[in-house]
Amino acid sequence: MRSIWNGAISFGLVSIPIKLVNATENHSVSFRQIHLGDGGRIRYRKVCELDGEEVAAAEIGKAYEDADGSMIPITDEDLGSLPLPTAKTIEIVAFVPADSIDPLQMDAAYYLTANGVPAAKPYTLLREALKRSRKVAVAKYALRGRERLGMLRVVDDVIAMHGLLWPDEIRAPEGVAPDGDVKVRDAELDLADALMNTLGEVEMDSLHDDYREAVEELVAAKAAGETPRQAASGDSGDGKVIDLVAALESSVRAAKEARGGEGGEDGKGDEDAKVTPIAARKTSGGTTRRTPTGKSVSRASAGSGSGSGGARKSASSPKSSGAKKSTAGASKGAATKSASGGRAGAKKTAAKSTTSKKTAAAKKKTTTSKRASA
Repeated sequence: MRSIWNGAISFGLVSIPIKLVNATENHSVSFRQIHLGDGGRIRYRKVCELDGEEVAAAEIGKAYEDADGSMIPITDEDLGSLPLPTAKTIEIVAFVPADSIDPLQMDAAYYLTANGVPAAKPYTLLREALKRSRKVAVAKYALRGRERLGMLRVVDDVIAMHGLLWPDEIRAPEGVAPDGDVKVRDAELDLADALMNTLGEVEMDSLHDDYREAVEELVAAKAAGETPRQAASGDSGDGKVIDLVAALESSVRAAKEARGGEGGEDGKGDEDAKVTPIAARKTSGGTTRRTPTGKSVSRASAGSGSGSGGARKSASSPKSSGAKKSTAGASKGAATKSASGGRAGAKKTAAKSTTSKKTAAAKKKTTTSKRASA
């Protein structure tokens, strides 16, 4: 990797010659501006406002614009004469816990490499000291014409430096939080926890830029004269949530399906995302319930005991020898056939039951008359 800065780390009285190299790279697809009429390239030229002439880079200098609009020229010699001890030195000023650095201050990242064999020993000493202390070093350095703040930490066997914004460059979050006193229920927090557990963790190395890949495919298709593949339209993402709990439940289910039905780490996701079965459906003569195998089973609403045996017999055969058995059998037979859709059979059985009742009543009346005459 090409170094962008040479200098030294000042560690008390110890000086460590180092080189600074970029730790990150930009993979964004770059575009040029063109004239839509003929496809010609649009270029920017630096032109002097006074004479309208294009100016070469060698003829361009720096100036500070005053409040009245006047320009105050500032030369490189002027800047070079300023007392800047960090011009070629990364000066460590303190060692602090890593969590004391606000992530909002994080800026560009660099690797520091030892510059030459003599620098290997003090470089390794600083690296091991940072490892053992579990702290990071706060330092000042100068880069690209200004003094900056940095944080040194160990990455594998290398000292890395993160450029930091100065504390006064961080804006206070005024007016950013939601207005009003918003209450969150425990049930909503439980669902949010279930969603977090279901999503789980991810290997950072597995993440990639889908948009960049789509842009590259688009460019390749157009270069080959092919029709670009149209992406499926997704959610509009307008941010409107009608029912927060329903949205959380749907998110938990979707996350489970995406992960092959796996639950959260502590099983919370399984409990909160269960689908409640529909209650048993009542019929005219009893209750129909659904077994785990999916078959419907009819349970008559008549009494138990000896009558249940008669009910089973009556369900298979409409005939009965007694009025009570016939009534119970007809009732239970009607319930069973009603649950299975046999309305005609239920009516026929009910009619026979009525006939049996009349026959029994007639026999009882005849017996009473005989006893009275006797």
